[in-house]
Amino acid sequence: MKLQRKNRLRALSLGAIAVSGALALTACGSDDTSGSGGGKETNANANIKCDDAKGQLAASGSSAQKNAIDAWRKVYTTNCKDVQLNYNPTGSGAGITAFLQGQTAFAGSDSALKPEEIEKSKKVCKDSQAIDLPMVGGPIAIGYNVPGVDNLTLDAKTLADIFNDKIKTWDDKAIKKLNPDVKLPSTKIQAFHRSDESGTTDNFTKYLKGAAPDAWPYEPGKQWEPKGGQSANGSAGVAGQVKQTAGAISYFELSYAGEGIKTVDLKTGAKEPVKATVDNASKAISEAKVVGKGKDLALELNYKPTAEGAYPITLVTYEIVCEKGNKAETLPAAKSFLTYIAGEDGQKVLKDNDYAPIPEEIITKVRSTVASLS
Repeated sequence: MKLQRKNRLRALSLGAIAVSGALALTACGSDDTSGSGGGKETNANANIKCDDAKGQLAASGSSAQKNAIDAWRKVYTTNCKDVQLNYNPTGSGAGITAFLQGQTAFAGSDSALKPEEIEKSKKVCKDSQAIDLPMVGGPIAIGYNVPGVDNLTLDAKTLADIFNDKIKTWDDKAIKKLNPDVKLPSTKIQAFHRSDESGTTDNFTKYLKGAAPDAWPYEPGKQWEPKGGQSANGSAGVAGQVKQTAGAISYFELSYAGEGIKTVDLKTGAKEPVKATVDNASKAISEAKVVGKGKDLALELNYKPTAEGAYPITLVTYEIVCEKGNKAETLPAAKSFLTYIAGEDGQKVLKDNDYAPIPEEIITKVRSTVASLS
């Protein structure tokens, strides 16, 4: 997907990205998931403690948080010049695999670790295990490209039928019923899903299963199960297809919508349809429950909210790291970086880049856990 030229020039003028493409992890395939957000300008004078942080800090995983990582990296590497931070947005599945193979200091995932992955992590985390640290929140926007249609409302069942190839044209009666004042064309629906293992897919299908179980017969997961539809790699890949394909619809983080992509309003149990916004995502995340054990902070989200303005297709991206037994050569840099992004200054960056900060009662626990990493 092409970067917005304006953001590219802006980033170049800041000269703050202190990492070269040559540092990309050779074990993981490259995935150009630079969204149209691209990471907006942030305060480079953040209160960051570099301590003994130095050397190369490699991480990979969620493409959903790539724009957030870019924004954080600009600030962090300006302050901690001895650290070369490389984040490879290979997707949540590949990121977890790389971490469990000992290739990275931490992984980014839009889904919490499964029990079997926690068990595997004990081989990498000496005398310990990996834990989930919720760090980034945000709405999964449903982007669409229907010429002449500027406002569109859908509900869980209709979305399930669209992505299950049961609703095939934009003037279908189910869509008309939800949009009585909109002139809908007979354009064929082009539904795009992720081709790679993705936490965004996992969260989107969890919503469909949780909110419309009768219409969505598949189990949620990182890999797309239904037949039909079209696919693209990474968040930027599906967003790019929506932007250039008439009749297209797909799911991706709000930061990838950018200019030129309209997003769906969701009909929930509330009186009014809910827009995909950072504030509306925060309302949904604030209702989440911590279900992880010990210092693991995995969350459980509510996919059928009735509160006004709570946007239910919301994901939380976790940074996955060893509770203990982290590699001595990368621990100082990893701990310093995670301390910054969990801190007040780091969380402020999120909202400026179309992400939702983690609610205070949860991020406070994250900060305490990061401080105890060893």
